[in-house]
Amino acid sequence: MRVFTDLYQLPDFQKTVVTIGSFDGVHLGHRRILDQVRTLAHACGGESVVITFDPHPRTVLRPDEKNFKLLTSTAEKIALLESSGIDNVVVVPFNDDFARQSARDYVEAFLVEKFRPCYIVIGYDHHFGANREGNIDFLKKYETPAGFEVVEIPAQEVDEMAVSSSKIRKALDASDVHLANRLLGHPFAFSGEVVYGKQIGRTISFPTANIAIADPYKLVLPQGIYAARISSRLPDGRTGVEAMLYIGNRPTIDETDPRQTIEVNILNFDGDLYGQQLSVDVIDFIRPDKKLDSLEALQAQIEADKLEIVKRLEQEKMSIPAPEPLSVAVVILNYNTRKHLELYLPSVLENSPGARIVVADNGSPDDSVDFLRRQFPQVEVLDLQHNYGFAQGYNEALKHVAADIYVILNSDVEVAPGWIEPVIEAMRKDPDIAIAQPKILAWTEKSRFEYAGAAGGWIDFLGYPFCRGRIFNHREEDRGQYDAPQACFWAAGAAFFIRADIYHAFGGFDGDYFAHNEEIDLCWRVKRAGYSVWCIPQSVVYHLGGGTLQYESPRKVFLNFRNSLYSLLKNESWAKLCWLLPARFVLDGVAGARFAAKGQFRAIWSIVEAHFSFYSSLPALLRKRKEVAANIEQHRIRPENTSGIYPGSIIVAHYLRRIKQFSKLMNP
Repeated sequence: MRVFTDLYQLPDFQKTVVTIGSFDGVHLGHRRILDQVRTLAHACGGESVVITFDPHPRTVLRPDEKNFKLLTSTAEKIALLESSGIDNVVVVPFNDDFARQSARDYVEAFLVEKFRPCYIVIGYDHHFGANREGNIDFLKKYETPAGFEVVEIPAQEVDEMAVSSSKIRKALDASDVHLANRLLGHPFAFSGEVVYGKQIGRTISFPTANIAIADPYKLVLPQGIYAARISSRLPDGRTGVEAMLYIGNRPTIDETDPRQTIEVNILNFDGDLYGQQLSVDVIDFIRPDKKLDSLEALQAQIEADKLEIVKRLEQEKMSIPAPEPLSVAVVILNYNTRKHLELYLPSVLENSPGARIVVADNGSPDDSVDFLRRQFPQVEVLDLQHNYGFAQGYNEALKHVAADIYVILNSDVEVAPGWIEPVIEAMRKDPDIAIAQPKILAWTEKSRFEYAGAAGGWIDFLGYPFCRGRIFNHREEDRGQYDAPQACFWAAGAAFFIRADIYHAFGGFDGDYFAHNEEIDLCWRVKRAGYSVWCIPQSVVYHLGGGTLQYESPRKVFLNFRNSLYSLLKNESWAKLCWLLPARFVLDGVAGARFAAKGQFRAIWSIVEAHFSFYSSLPALLRKRKEVAANIEQHRIRPENTSGIYPGSIIVAHYLRRIKQFSKLMNP
C-alpha cells in the first residue's frame, strides 16, 4: 500500500475508485465500505484510494470541543487500512484553507484533477466544501462531464450497520472492551513512548512501563485493570506478549496526586524499555481501580489480578475462532413483476438469515418500487431508472453491492428453508468453486424438475444446453436421483451463486445478450480459466418459470438462438468453429421446421432474425472474442475445466435414440 501525505507529490492517477472519510477505528462498518471500493476497483481495472484527514476535521472546525476523542491515531489508522487491502491512502493535511475551498473547487481541482476517478463511494449524508455546501446531489452533477459514477451508501444501509465509531466509543467509555473489540473487528489499541515514572512497581515485584500517549485526541480507557498484549516487538524479539494494563491515579500510593498514569506490567519480561515506542492491544476489562489499605494489600490484589488476566488471555488465546463467514447478498432484478415480488419475496426474507436482500429495479413502469418500500422496508432497493435488460441490469446493480457471494435470484422463485447454507459451505470449503446453483424444481409441480437449470446445466459437443433432470422440454420427476453434489458446465440464472470477485474479474454478464444464455457464457468463460461450476442439490428452490418471457415466445426464441451463437464464437476454438457454425446453421433450420410443423411461424422468423443479428454483429464479436481471451489468461488458475460437456449430440440422443432421462444418457 502506498501512503501519501503531500497533495503536491501525488502520482499521476488515471483510474481510481475513491472513498472519503475519517475512518476512525477502521471498524467492521468501514470494512464493508472498503470491500465495495476494492470490488469496484477490480471491476474497472483501476486502483482503490482512501482519502482521509490529519488532523481530524472536527478538531479544526470545532476547536472548542474538548471531549472529542479518537479511536485511532493517524499512524494506527494507516496500519489498519493497509491490512484491508487498499491500494492507496492519501492523508490530506486538513487546515483552514482546505476547509474554506468551495464545493466546486473540491470536486474539480481536488477529486477530479488529482484522482481521475471512475467511481466515488460516499455516504448519503456526505457534505464537503465551505459551509458544507456540497452534497451527493451536487457531486452527481459532475458524473457525465467528469466521467465518474457516484456510488451512494444509502441511509438504510448505514442504519442497518451494527457498528459505528460512536457506538464503539460508548462501549469503551463503559469499559466494555469485549463489545468494542467485536465491533471493531480487531483489539482496541494504543501506543506511546515509555517514560520514567516513580518506579514503585519494582518495590512490590511488579515493575511497570509508563506510557505517554502523544496524541491529545486519542481515547484513553476508564480507570481500571485490563488484560492486554504487547503488539510491538520487545528487545528480546517477542511480540504478542501478555501484559497487565493499569490506568488510574494510584490512590493506594498517593491519593493526593491527581495525575493519571498508563502503566503495563509485561509478564515474564525484565528489560529496559525507556524511550521506546510500545504498542498495546487491550483484550478485556478486569476491574475498576480502587484504594487499598496498604502496599501489602495492593501487592496481594495485583497477584489476584495477574491470575485472572492470565486466565482470560489463555482462554482468548486457546479459543479457535470460527472461520470468517462469507457475506452473502441475494440480488433480485425486477421489471414490472410486482405480483411475483408479492408472492415469492416473503420466502426469501424468511429463509435467508444473515443475507442482504437487494431488489434492483430496471426502470419498471408499474408501482414495484413504491410497493417494495411500503410493504418490505427491510429490503434494500436499488432504483436503476432504466431497463438495462437482465444481463446489463445485474452488471449495473452489482456495482453497488458489496459481498463475498452474490446470489442472483429471479423474482419468480420461492426458496426452501436452509437453501443458502449448503451452497455457501461448499464454496467455503472449495475455493475453486466459482459458481454454483441449488436444485431447481417447478413451482407449479414441486415434485418435478424445472426447465431452467434443474440439477445442473450441461452442454453437448455442438454447444446445445440441457440439464441433469431436463433434456429439451422433458422434465424428470425428482426422486432423489440427482441429489449428489456434482460439477456441471453451467448454473441457472434463476438461482445463481457466484463469488463477487470472480463476477467482477470476468466482467460479469455480457450486456449484449440482454437476456437468456448470459449465465452459460459467463460459466464458460470462468471454466476456461480453470474454475469449476457445481450444483448443490441439498439446497432447493422452486421456480415458476416463464415469469418474464414464456418459453416459446418469439422474443425468447430469438434471444436463445442468437445468444447461443454469441457464446460459441466467443468461447470455441477457431478449428471447431469452422465446421460448427455451418452445422448450427443447418440444425437451426431443422428447429425452424419443427416450429413450422406446430404452426409457430413467428418463431421461424425469430430464428432467421437471430442469424441476421449474429452475422451483422461479427466485427464487434470478433473484437470481444479477443478481449475475452486476454481476460481469461489474466485470471487463469489452471487448464480449462471441461466437466459437464457431453461428448455426443443431445439432439441425436433425444430425438433419434429417444433418451429422455439424463441418467440413461450417461449410462445407456
